[in-house]
Amino acid sequence: MRPLYDHYRMGRTVVAMDLPGYGFSERSDRNYTPRLMTDAVHAITDQIRARLGASPIDALALSLSCEYLARAAVERPGRYRSLALVSPTGFRGLRPWRGAPGSTRCIPWLYRALRGPGGHWGGAVFRALTRPGVIRYFLRRTWGSKEIDEALWAYDLLTTKVPGAEHAPLHFLSANLFSADIHDVYEKLDMPVWMSYGVRGDFTDYRGRVIVEARPNWRFTVFPTGALPYFEKPQDFTDAFTEFLATPPRAAANLSR
Repeated sequence: MRPLYDHYRMGRTVVAMDLPGYGFSERSDRNYTPRLMTDAVHAITDQIRARLGASPIDALALSLSCEYLARAAVERPGRYRSLALVSPTGFRGLRPWRGAPGSTRCIPWLYRALRGPGGHWGGAVFRALTRPGVIRYFLRRTWGSKEIDEALWAYDLLTTKVPGAEHAPLHFLSANLFSADIHDVYEKLDMPVWMSYGVRGDFTDYRGRVIVEARPNWRFTVFPTGALPYFEKPQDFTDAFTEFLATPPRAAANLSR
């Protein structure tokens, strides 16, 4: 989020949060689920409202975090003026994700295998997946190019060395952080929503957007980039996002849930 934080802090009050298990947040060995992450979004929103007042906020999320922001906005819609979803998960292919409310896509046997007997393998698995060359490989797949952001790569190396850094990613790898009901969640969003993504790399299949593309409160922008367009085309991205913030599409309060 750093490029966007640095840009918008010049004219707006901007808050960036670290989800549980990442950044400066607690990285304890616990059950990392969409519920935990959504509750964290609620908690930081509570703090924003306590400090700045109860006016609805404009919120932006990237990739899997979009699922948690969307769920928070469905549960407490009056808190959000608009949502920006950058390369959001849940739209790949045409498979419907309409599981029981709050259910996850967890593969229990995979999580047990990653942890190993007594939970002793998890750290070794994580260290193997976070070697410098491996991190660079996955960033190149995210960018769809060998030209990645070197500062982000360097930060990734640092953050993977924090004690407990493996706990949340192991839940991610076993799909416990992915929502099995995410299509129902996205369809319930009533506030203006801006969805953006790129055309290069591993994250380019957004055929599932058909579930929301006809809704009047959704707007879409596709960039000639990888999955983090604001790194590659910062001016184009901020121009489009700023325009959305100034003239968002009409809300969908009149649509049935």
